[in-house]
This record gives sequence, C-alpha cells and structure tokens, in this order.
Amino acid sequence: MAKISKDAANRHKRALDLVHSDKHLTLDDRFYILENFHEAATNLNGLAGAFFTPEGLARDFSIEVGRCKSMIDLCAGIGRLAFACRESAQRIVCVEQNPEYAAVGMRVMPDAEWIVGDVFAIDEIGHFDWAISNPPFGAIKTGSSFKGAYTGARFEYKLIELASQIADNGAFIIPQSSAPFRYSGVRGYRAEMDRECEKFVSQTGIVMGNNCGIDTALYKDEWHGVSPVCEVVVCDYSEVAESAVQVQSTIPAPAEIPTPAKVHIPTVIQKPAAVHVQTEARKAPAIKRTVAKPTVQVLQLSLFDAA
Repeated sequence: MAKISKDAANRHKRALDLVHSDKHLTLDDRFYILENFHEAATNLNGLAGAFFTPEGLARDFSIEVGRCKSMIDLCAGIGRLAFACRESAQRIVCVEQNPEYAAVGMRVMPDAEWIVGDVFAIDEIGHFDWAISNPPFGAIKTGSSFKGAYTGARFEYKLIELASQIADNGAFIIPQSSAPFRYSGVRGYRAEMDRECEKFVSQTGIVMGNNCGIDTALYKDEWHGVSPVCEVVVCDYSEVAESAVQVQSTIPAPAEIPTPAKVHIPTVIQKPAAVHVQTEARKAPAIKRTVAKPTVQVLQLSLFDAA
C-alpha cells in the first residue's frame, strides 16, 4: 500500500463508506467519491500504471466527445472519464479489469453497463460511436490477448488500435511522448513523433489528431502520486477505413481472357531502345494494370484548423 497522508486516508475511508452504503447516492456524493477515492491506498497502482484522471482534465476532455448514441470507456477505472462524458451518450459501457475499481465505478455510474475483465479479451461487445480512455501508460503486459497490427510494447497504442475495431471515433489521454505533437506545457504547438509513434502509425494507418487546445499541464499536480505530462489525442477511425477502400478501388477487376480461336493477342517485346516488334500490323489495345500500394498520411493540423 502506498503511503498517503492521514487526511487523505480519512477522506478515502469516507468515500468507501459511501460506496458500500445502501443509500441512494446524490450527485454530490458521487463527486465526493471521485475526488477522494485514492487509488494508491489499497492497490499497487504504480506497477499497473493505473492513475485516475484529475477532475478538471476529465471535464476538459469531455469537450472532445461529440453527442452520440453509444460510448465505451476502456480501462475505465472508477468511471471518472465516463462520468465527465455522461451527458454525451445515450448508452455507456465501462470496461475495467480491477474488481475493486469497478465496484466503485458502479456506484458512481449506476446507469452504465459495467464489464469486469481484460479489455483485450472482451468478445462480441458490439460497435460504438465513441471509445474513450485514460489507459495505463507504458509497457504494460497484455499477454496473448492483444490481437492487432502494432508489434510494439506501448499499452496505449494497443488500446487505441483495439478501439479502432469497435468504434467510429476515439479520444484518449496518453503520455506526451506517445503523441504525434507537443502542446501541453510548452510554448506553442509543434508536430513531433518519436520512432515508436512512427512505427504505430505506419503499422496501423491510425492518425492521432490534436485536440481543441487542452493543455494537460494545468493539472499536472492534481494526479495522485505522479505528475505526468500528457496529451489528448482524437481519432477518426473512418479515415482508416476510407484509406483501405481507396486502395481496393485502384485494383482493377481481372480481365476476361478470350479463347485463342476468337482473338489472337499479339506478342510485344520491349527493349531498352523502346523498339517494339509486333507480329501483326494492327496493334491491340495495351492492357495496363496498376496496383496502388497503401500509403499512410499523417495529417497534423494547427490549433487554428482544430478550432
């Protein structure tokens, strides 16, 4: 158990009393739980990379999530992000592997559907308009449950790729080093990708776009036990699907080959000097087949474009 102050421990205990009580929780009660449940009080959250989103950052994050019919919160914790985005979706599903966190989340978000288990092992979950997450950061082991094109170790990239399989759009809080840009805590905005980020984009075709101008450094000191510099990235997964469709559309359908008894196809021999030797005086139409190789375009928008 991590060392926390006596005051923090008392507030954490009161939050747990509310969680385990039989009373109907008011909105203020749920805010109190979110603010005072301390993830480090009873769990080795540092080893698992689990740190809950500060309230102010969760509120800013919710701006990026459009109104929709369905939303899924992957690695939901105690439901902080889902709670901040609760007005955006008619249906909310939360997935959390830690049963203690999920128990708290079920009290904070009683109208949401909760799934207790590994996000990479959920089957037949359906399709959603939005996927959101503040996932564990770094090289968190996923075992053989992860199935995707990305071959690296960063957990946040694996989760973003998982979201592309079950949602149309995504919004995620990830380490600044994993984002394709630098904005929070720096002067101005600049596009920047490290090698692992380039690898992820190249392998998956997923474009991580910039947000509307959220500086996460404003909440750097409001995390429990850590002070990470993060970025909020947004993904339009339809861009990946459209790219695949465009590649397919450039590949022509196989041509019908007539029987030799009806058509004689002349033999054309190409030489370096561009001399064409034809067996017949009349030229047959040249048949060209073009197979376009899939390309990945990384689009970086300025803050003015995002606005």
